[in-house]
Amino acid sequence: MELIILGERDVYELLPIADCIAVMERAFRTVASGGFAQPQRLIAWLPDRRGAIGTMPAFLAEPDAVGAKVITVFPGNRAEGLESHQGSVLLHETKTGRPLAIAHAGAVTAIRTAAVSALATRILSNPSAARLALLGSGTQARTHLEAIRAVREIAHVKVWSRTPEHAREFARTESLRHGIPIEASDSPREAVRDSQIVCTLTAATAPVLEGAWLEPGMHVNAVGSSVPPFRELDTEAVKRARVFVDNRDCVLNEADDLRAPLGEGAIADDHILADLAQLAAGLAPGRASPQEITLFKSVGMAVEDIAATRELYRRAVSQGRGTRVEY
Repeated sequence: MELIILGERDVYELLPIADCIAVMERAFRTVASGGFAQPQRLIAWLPDRRGAIGTMPAFLAEPDAVGAKVITVFPGNRAEGLESHQGSVLLHETKTGRPLAIAHAGAVTAIRTAAVSALATRILSNPSAARLALLGSGTQARTHLEAIRAVREIAHVKVWSRTPEHAREFARTESLRHGIPIEASDSPREAVRDSQIVCTLTAATAPVLEGAWLEPGMHVNAVGSSVPPFRELDTEAVKRARVFVDNRDCVLNEADDLRAPLGEGAIADDHILADLAQLAAGLAPGRASPQEITLFKSVGMAVEDIAATRELYRRAVSQGRGTRVEY
């Protein structure tokens, strides 16, 4: 039995983010049709809470794929020059369950997360939106910049980081790579001011985006907070926005960005208007007016990882990429 191993370089080269947006749209339409199975992820924390390991299984009918992501999250890795997310995506075929591939989970996560945000941005943001704010300057900031540029004509970017030199370095390198002006901001409020699309991409455990800063017509992708105790948005930001999510059950179980306002009684469950599967399939309306504020809250879904890895496997087979091993 042959197994294909796809390392970080393979993943980035085989599945450009712009291509992954279409893969994610197809996956969410499958979710809307009911052709999927995805239990809640299982998360085990280290006793000192400095890191966790999660297991995320899923099945998709179209494209036909079954598998699981096993990933660790250690936010402190950034101080060591390592990615916070480490792990593998395991892909199996659906006839006999035979294993097909093992893919670099950090790269898959970076690409599919940004692609999902871009899909939401295409549906929810104003079509003329051209000014982007990135709160965070790590891997997700890099992939989100590329992804948002694939769906909107971004002319100017502001970036903020809790480590100012990281924001300055990001602005320097990414402005050269993309050929657009990127400005390092001294505060998150300054980064958000006059922006039309805002992406929160941090490992913050206290809000970095306040509702008082949101301006009419803004669209927010809240990405960095996926499990307690991480939180990026204050209650006012959630109250002021029309809220959409990647998956209602996952968000209500895992996202303190929404769990906290719900627990305070500031919002009710019906403040979540629709999930991305409904939006992608045209089963629910998105933005209702140019002036309203929209918020897309994502925590990440196993079906995204499986769909992305299924496409990676298809391309690896057709292009002879990856490392083949007898298993």
